[in-house]
Amino acid sequence: MEYHQLATADSTTSAQFDVYYQTNGKWEPILSDTEIGIATKQEQFKNLTLKSAGSVKRLNTQYEMVSGKRKLCSNQANESTYTFVNANGKSLNVVFRVYNDGIAFRYEFPKWSDQLVHIEDEYTTFNIPVQTDRWAQAYDPGYEDFYPYNNNGKGEKSQEWSYPALFKTKQLQVWYLISEAGNSEFNAASRLVNNKDINRYKISYSAGRKSFPQQGDMSTLPWKSQWHTVMIGSLATVVESTLITDVSEPSRIAQKEWIKPGAVAWIYWAYNHGSKDYQKAVAYTDLAKNMNWPYVLIDWEWDVMGNGGKLEDAVNYAKSKGIKPMIWYNSGTTDWSDATPVDRMRTREKRIKEFEWLNKIGVYGIKVDFFAGDQQDMMKLYLDILKDAADHHLMVNFHGATIPRGWSRTYPNLMSVEAVYGAEWYNNRDILTNKAAVHNTTLPFTRNVIGPMDYTPVTFSNSQHPHITSYGHELALSVVFESALQHFADRPEAYYALPDAPKNFLKALPTAWAETRLLSGYPGSHVVMARRKGTKWYIGGLNGLEDAKVLQFSLDFLKNKEARISIIQDGEYDKSFKTKMLVWRKGQPVKINCLPRGGFVAVVE
Repeated sequence: MEYHQLATADSTTSAQFDVYYQTNGKWEPILSDTEIGIATKQEQFKNLTLKSAGSVKRLNTQYEMVSGKRKLCSNQANESTYTFVNANGKSLNVVFRVYNDGIAFRYEFPKWSDQLVHIEDEYTTFNIPVQTDRWAQAYDPGYEDFYPYNNNGKGEKSQEWSYPALFKTKQLQVWYLISEAGNSEFNAASRLVNNKDINRYKISYSAGRKSFPQQGDMSTLPWKSQWHTVMIGSLATVVESTLITDVSEPSRIAQKEWIKPGAVAWIYWAYNHGSKDYQKAVAYTDLAKNMNWPYVLIDWEWDVMGNGGKLEDAVNYAKSKGIKPMIWYNSGTTDWSDATPVDRMRTREKRIKEFEWLNKIGVYGIKVDFFAGDQQDMMKLYLDILKDAADHHLMVNFHGATIPRGWSRTYPNLMSVEAVYGAEWYNNRDILTNKAAVHNTTLPFTRNVIGPMDYTPVTFSNSQHPHITSYGHELALSVVFESALQHFADRPEAYYALPDAPKNFLKALPTAWAETRLLSGYPGSHVVMARRKGTKWYIGGLNGLEDAKVLQFSLDFLKNKEARISIIQDGEYDKSFKTKMLVWRKGQPVKINCLPRGGFVAVVE
């Protein structure tokens, strides 16, 4: 069992806390002198005096997820509330939770006035030791960039960083991932800023785009911030952690039987266009039918569909084949995208009218794209869409959007979120061609840790720009990347041309999991991920290197003394497969040869 020790400083200049981690029987400092405090338009809470430290309360609740890395989850923590006062005697509560796999804390204001409180900034600052490895993405409101490695923070062009941000202590070999969760309609999202000191990462509120410029939170009192989270431990502990949903609000949907994860046939990647052409909508419905995928996404410009049919015809065709249609929307919040249909999601009146129509014609879910930023009004819009969609039994996928913030627990109809530099970028720039292998072996340790990731994976042909990852690598993305709606993005003929083994693998692949384990890996180098559905384990492995590599892992966590493993791996060249069957026995490592930028999948029975 791993424990974290938490301490606060009783100070009239600043309030700080330290995090200790028990390793090899000793308590070692992981984060020291982390400042806490917050600024409102009315009051400053920086020069704080500790008034009281509450008793420790034990939390121990179990909950079930419809989708994600683990079905049965436990929210087990020690919680304590510290009350501080500022120079004017106004109170600020800081609630700390200590988990076996990390910590979480948030701010709470009691009702010390009847006014509207405007949160302007935070003083929260993580003090990162100089000799710390770090993988962080330069801040972008759409979270579509890379996670470059840096060993000391020097030489970085950006001074603003997105969540999640991954760090590794060099001496102790302990990992920690900083993010946030549980944002409500009263919380703007935040980011990390180290513009004054490259090793001091301050939490700052994210400004919106031009059409939604508000920064910070506005609320009546009492008020609660989102949870600031830090997952801590081995790399496997971080990857397997459910801390983001642990701290989030329980499900607000009583009956969840209508929420069904599954694979989706998706048109945009292959043609760099939406679903304006009815014949292509038909072709992707046929693909879903032939591949045993339950869903087809009808993408943008469906409102001007032609060439033999309209939107209702495409929906009816899908239903006639036993395929459930989903359709795309522009959120209407940006001032730079006019992709249609626009502005059917902005107001509740328009949403309800639209959702009632979708129920009538038989649409099962929506993909909402192009959100305007991370500010409070956008957080409210996300949650309003989820609530109204849940009332109409519609599943939701957010694109051009913020990162997952634990909302999949609160609204299990949230199936996936983009917020990733995904495969659709092969349409836009040539940079992913050479960076994809390293990027794909970094995402499992960064972005995908905090929630579902709609990368739109598993492409074998080329889009506007080629990929040089192997076919085995592409196939493995279907397991390594977690998303309850897994949008398979290639042309129909590319899937039809696959050999029987990978084709049948994709036909039977689940997209929601009972359990997830990291078997091997290092950011940017390689990853072997195992995910369980029922009694079967699905394993995906990626080589992120330019050289061939043997991926080795252990299955000794299995209760069985032996098991049969079906493997699909790289063939002799990057556009080929080979298959084999192994009988594994406990204590015996599994070794699989991978090509440069290669990969494999396996099924353990």
